[in-house]
Amino acid sequence: MSFKVEKLLIKNGEKSLVDISFEIKNAFALVGESGSGKSLTLKALLGLLPSNLTLDMSVDSSFELKRGKSVAIIVQNPFTALSPLTKIKKQFFIDIDRAEKYMEMVGLSKELLERFPSELSGGQLQRVVIAMALSLKPKLLLLDEPTTALDEDTKYEIISLLKTLQKKEGFLMLFVTHEIDITKDICQEIAILKDGKIVESGEILEVLEKPKESYTKSLIEATFRHRKFRQ
Repeated sequence: MSFKVEKLLIKNGEKSLVDISFEIKNAFALVGESGSGKSLTLKALLGLLPSNLTLDMSVDSSFELKRGKSVAIIVQNPFTALSPLTKIKKQFFIDIDRAEKYMEMVGLSKELLERFPSELSGGQLQRVVIAMALSLKPKLLLLDEPTTALDEDTKYEIISLLKTLQKKEGFLMLFVTHEIDITKDICQEIAILKDGKIVESGEILEVLEKPKESYTKSLIEATFRHRKFRQ
């Protein structure tokens, strides 16, 4: 299975907002600060760009890029991803037996299907969101800052879970984040995004251990300072 974005150009009038290309062979990280173009890239792949923007996209893929069919997304904040007034079981849109199967797949008890989102922890909610995404049987899973709203321990539990599920289910992953340090635990390749352009890319350990661009170095240093402060 393959997915290659040969061209992704997003413009606002004559102004280019994103102009990139990349290939996802397994798990691919797209890293950059706020405003770098990460969210626009995801919206383009999902067909959700605002009407005032234009998109020129060319994709070479072994599957059709179709939201809700071959493509699913896990958003950054599980607390707002679900309807607070609806029980978990009614948010799957699949039969209860299949919902129980996917809950078990992400390490949750089927009894939680009878609860409301407010009765679950952040980690449990993110696992529910993952279960819902996998119930679509996606070929490509998009991850939009999926660990930002979680505490440090839960963050790495979710990353470990995603790695295990990918090996089992065989989907491709595009991991979009500003937390450059966490990408090494789940991705094999990385691209650094700045002002809508990829300024550095390659195998993840090589880029993180021997960054060539000053922007990449600043992202790594900022992450180090943040982690040191937390300790």
